[in-house]
Amino acid sequence: MTDFMMIGLTDPGMIRTENEDSIGTRPEAGLAVLADGMGGHQAGEVASKLAVETIIKYLTDTYAADRKESPTKRISEAIRRANATIFDTAHKHEEYAGMGSTIVTALFRNGELVVGHVGDSRLYRLRQGKLEQMTEDHSVIQELVNRGLFTHEEARASVGKNLVTRALGVDADVLIDVNAVPLEANDLYLLCSDGLNDVVSDEDITRILTASSDNLYTAAFKLVTLANQRGGPDNISVILIRQEMAAPKLMKDGDAPTTKKSSKKDSSHNMTSDFKVDRHEKFIVDDDGKN
Repeated sequence: MTDFMMIGLTDPGMIRTENEDSIGTRPEAGLAVLADGMGGHQAGEVASKLAVETIIKYLTDTYAADRKESPTKRISEAIRRANATIFDTAHKHEEYAGMGSTIVTALFRNGELVVGHVGDSRLYRLRQGKLEQMTEDHSVIQELVNRGLFTHEEARASVGKNLVTRALGVDADVLIDVNAVPLEANDLYLLCSDGLNDVVSDEDITRILTASSDNLYTAAFKLVTLANQRGGPDNISVILIRQEMAAPKLMKDGDAPTTKKSSKKDSSHNMTSDFKVDRHEKFIVDDDGKN
């Protein structure tokens, strides 16, 4: 029997009044999606919501229809459809002109994690105490790092670190990065918007995930709370996913995901909860590295 848990949390941060991030999880389909919208007058919120809804609908519908494409191709097509939806909506409605969104999508299938992303929202993996970033930011600062013009430390302090080179909805076509990696028992995965990793270091992420690996609710709240304690300059979103299995294997291609209502725990041991926080009445995280 497979134990499979997903916890999502999105928070406006301490400065912004609107939350332009969107998250969605479907543990019965092995699917998690996170988007960070951009654009004024709530257009960013519209873009990120369209991205998440379009991707979830396409990926769940295609499994129900017993499509034969590989998970890699499905993710690529889902993200392309999200791009087209945002692009078309922006051109049909003047108030949404110029809106766009990042995207990171995780799909667990046949003992693999398939991840597709555009922009600077990230996916991390914690395996045997080691944190690894599994996506590469599509940003100006990342290109400068790749060219050796900036160190990672300088990049974190750069004023222009949030300038993305790719985003959904900006053009009719978009270049998508898709990769597949094998799963191992007890892997812990983190999807996050830059509102987290801009102010919380990889070392702090590792510390919190390691200390709270047995309680993903606590880990998610600690990550978001620490980002807010450090100023919360941007919207903050996290999705935590834990695989606990002897032989990694989820749904086979062609299996239809169930449509049962999400709950904290069900008979298949799939677990999910998505939270949207509008206030900051949370516990304080020790910010000196002790827990």
